[in-house]
Order: sequence, then C-alpha cells, then structure tokens
Amino acid sequence: MSGSEPNQHQDLVDQTVIVIGASSGIGLETARQVRAAGGQVVMVARDQQRLERAAAEVRPRSTTALDATDTDQLQQFFSDLPYSVDHVISTAGGPLYAPLADMDLAETSRHFGERLSMTLGIAKYSQGKVRDAGTLLFIGGTGGRRPGVGRAVTSALTAALPALTANLALELAPIRVNLIAAGFVDTALSASLLGNQIDARREELRSSLPIRRVVGPEDVAALAVHIMCNEALTGATYDIDGGQQLLPQG
Repeated sequence: MSGSEPNQHQDLVDQTVIVIGASSGIGLETARQVRAAGGQVVMVARDQQRLERAAAEVRPRSTTALDATDTDQLQQFFSDLPYSVDHVISTAGGPLYAPLADMDLAETSRHFGERLSMTLGIAKYSQGKVRDAGTLLFIGGTGGRRPGVGRAVTSALTAALPALTANLALELAPIRVNLIAAGFVDTALSASLLGNQIDARREELRSSLPIRRVVGPEDVAALAVHIMCNEALTGATYDIDGGQQLLPQG
C-alpha cells in the first residue's frame, strides 16, 4: 500500500479503527497504516465518490458517507454501528483564516461551533462503542500558537482543543483521549489553501526546518498508530511539525 512502508509491525491485529475523514490526506494515510499494522478500518467521509475510491485501495471493514459536523448524523452512525471498536480518529475539518475586516461573522461562528460540536459529538456518541483503553484521537494544529493577522479563529481553536482533550480524557476514562497538533503537512488541503504558493512554501520548509524536509501525512499517521498502540498515553497533545516552532518568527 502506498505510503505505509514505515510501519511494518502488526501492532493492531484484531483491532478495528474508525477513521473519520478517511477519503484523503492524513485520514487516508492513517487508514493505510492501520491496515499495514494488521487492523481493520471503518472509513467515514463526507464525499461518497471519493470515499469509494479510497476504499477500493484500503479494503476496509465498512464505509459510511456522512458529514461529521452534523451531530445528528454522528449520533445515528454510532447508534447503528453493530459492533464495538478499538479506536476512533477524526481528521475532519480544516482551518479558517480571515482578517477581521473581511470576516463573515456568521460563517466564523458556524466554523467554530461545528469544530467543537464535532469533537464533543464523537466523544459523546461513541460511548459504549469504544473498548476500555481504546482511543479517541483528534487532529488539531500548531499554526495558531503564534498571533498574526487572519489567525484569530484558528488561534482560538488551537488553544481550545488541548484543554478539551484533557477534560475528555478524565471524563471518558479508561478510554484514552489524545490530540495530535500538526504543523504544515503536505496534503491536497494544504495545496488548495496555498494555491500557486505551495511550491515556494515547500522549498522554504525544506531549507529551514531542522529535519530538512516537509512533514507528510505518513508522518502524522505513524504518530497516530503509535498513540493507539501505547496504552499509557492519554489527555495529551502531541506536536508534529518538523521543528517549525523552534524557528524565530519572521
């Protein structure tokens, strides 16, 4: 399977992982690596056609097309799930960048509310479906930790998700809850956000990051699989940015 070579250990044999946002990017790569580690995958994504294309490669246990920001759909999905699972990872959602002068407050409120309600919905409605010591794993970011024009909404979510993760880890114990905070990851979403600036951004990162390369979805997926397997990890935020935060702000 493409991109899954770094994880050759069969650490997830007889385990089932729900991947929300599984049709592309970090979600698809996580599904690949779960399969490479011997696990079964339930692939969930919004776009039915893209989900079917991804499923043809991954060969999941099952697929479901739904909008994870719709909490009614989330509730129905978990209610209808006919078996228990070991882990749930959500890679759904993206950042919202907008300077205050151009901000649509209705859109901003909707984006912020949907991200929080999706996280809470997964936590609430997955109860009774995830085994003890299993994992809820969410993907956040690091970009909002440094203030900047247009980053207000992303910064607020960047600050909120670690606190939410820690509280959920206590409330849902012994189910484990963790957050991956990713910096720039070279995905189709990143390319769509940057447009014709994507190549320049990649080259800038290759020359400036301590790891001297760009972080890819396979790096994030490998971290996700590790967090699933290590049952001592809960309530924490794990950064993966190639050392980007160590660089001076310019």
